[in-house]
Amino acid sequence: MLQRWIVELLRPLLQWWLTQRGVKAFVGADQFIYWHQHDPHARVSPDVYLLPGVDPHTRVRTWKIWQDRVVPSFAFEVVSQDWEKDYTEVPARYAALGVAEVVIFDPGYTEHPEGVRWQVLRRVGKRGLVRVEAKRADRVRSRALGCWLRVVGEGRDTRVRLAVSARGDELVPTAEEREEAERGAVRSAQPFAVPPNNRPTQSQRGLTPGNPTRQLPASSLTLLRARKCTQRRGPAGSWPVPAVRRAMPATLRESPRRRHQVPSSVAISGYGRTRAADSLLHPR
Repeated sequence: MLQRWIVELLRPLLQWWLTQRGVKAFVGADQFIYWHQHDPHARVSPDVYLLPGVDPHTRVRTWKIWQDRVVPSFAFEVVSQDWEKDYTEVPARYAALGVAEVVIFDPGYTEHPEGVRWQVLRRVGKRGLVRVEAKRADRVRSRALGCWLRVVGEGRDTRVRLAVSARGDELVPTAEEREEAERGAVRSAQPFAVPPNNRPTQSQRGLTPGNPTRQLPASSLTLLRARKCTQRRGPAGSWPVPAVRRAMPATLRESPRRRHQVPSSVAISGYGRTRAADSLLHPR
């Protein structure tokens, strides 16, 4: 099951990476590749493989070298529980196939004495397919892919990701990570946008036929009360807080310290406010 999860993440990630670089190639997984026409046993089924120059949308059930004339340039194998077979027989089969580079990943390398996490085999002249690298580090560079293969997670959460930069420190984003980044970019570009479904209705704003006055927010009410308690106006001291449907006190209107006269008809009705009341809340 772990082998399947690793392949399901790596194959589409590799296809996207090659497409972004402008490389025309088909990335397949778990399909038989035959290299000898009259020998049905001369076959191999890579966990992930790359066919250079083949259309990515090609439908492949099996691949026959003598018909299609294209040899995989890269193959990726995840070691199964039968690790001895994967360590000895698999390299020989890929050598007969003619693959340019093979990377073998062993997620359970600590469970057997000869285990290594990564093995890299490359075709070197007349020597054929040679193991050029074997190590237990968390990453290895692939010359055929032009990037790093890097292990992330532990146990059942172990996955293989693509990485770039000089030392493979930057992971290539998966499809989910790219979608999340796009959503974040949209949110950043429109920080004050209000979705249509979340806009307040007329009744929520207090705009009804019977009450055409816009409802005063609670924050404005608090500011109104604070100003009336701190700004001393007239001999009566601080401003009194008016009640609902109650006119402004006469002492305030008749105060000689006022710079202008406030009409006696000004009233704060409920939480609504008129233009004259606005001049009281925000005096010039």
